[in-house]
Amino acid sequence: MQQLDELDRLPEPARRYLKQAIAPDASIATSARLRMHGTIKLGKRWLPFRARETLTPHEGFVWAGRVAGVIVGSDSLVDGEGKLDWKLLGVVRVAHADGPDITRSDRGRAAAEAIWVPTALLPRFGVEWVAVDDVHATARFSVDGLDVELHLTLDEEARVVSVVLDRWGDPRQDGRFANHAFGMRVTAYSTFGGITIPSAGRAGWFYGTDRWSNGEFFRYRITELVAQE
Repeated sequence: MQQLDELDRLPEPARRYLKQAIAPDASIATSARLRMHGTIKLGKRWLPFRARETLTPHEGFVWAGRVAGVIVGSDSLVDGEGKLDWKLLGVVRVAHADGPDITRSDRGRAAAEAIWVPTALLPRFGVEWVAVDDVHATARFSVDGLDVELHLTLDEEARVVSVVLDRWGDPRQDGRFANHAFGMRVTAYSTFGGITIPSAGRAGWFYGTDRWSNGEFFRYRITELVAQE
């Protein structure tokens, strides 16, 4: 296993997490292409979606999808600029946003999604790991120049149960951006090409608080992952 030496120097929960997530013959990738489907909350309605994503956790992502069969568009963080652009039937714009606040929020999103590319969380890519106890580990790294702390809770098999971080955003939609607890609760796991990831879960704002039921807006299942070195 080519990354064994660097794992030996990590805190025990981080070592166990990466060892179970990365098979000995897995490609040591910093990015991946994914396919997924699920439901997303728009206003008060949960609508079905299908999407493809190119994800490079330390740099950004492009998430392109179709919602309810008629709304098409993408969320992206490319070349240091975050934006979203969605249109009804590809013609009538229904949502658009960009600017510094969107970019900062998208950097937090890329950090949270790093659990889908666990090889990108190896120390060789500038990730520092610390541990509180046997089931809690924190990964510290940079996403497009933003320093982040990704807090993982693990089960007995060292798989991710939940992930949480402070993410910049406006979940109340009142125009006031600030850091809020953003998290993901994992419900299933899958292995793709020797990489084991949380392949299904629920994500949203106010994670770990009594406002989680209002802040949750994304439920997903990943059906394909192709690592890219």
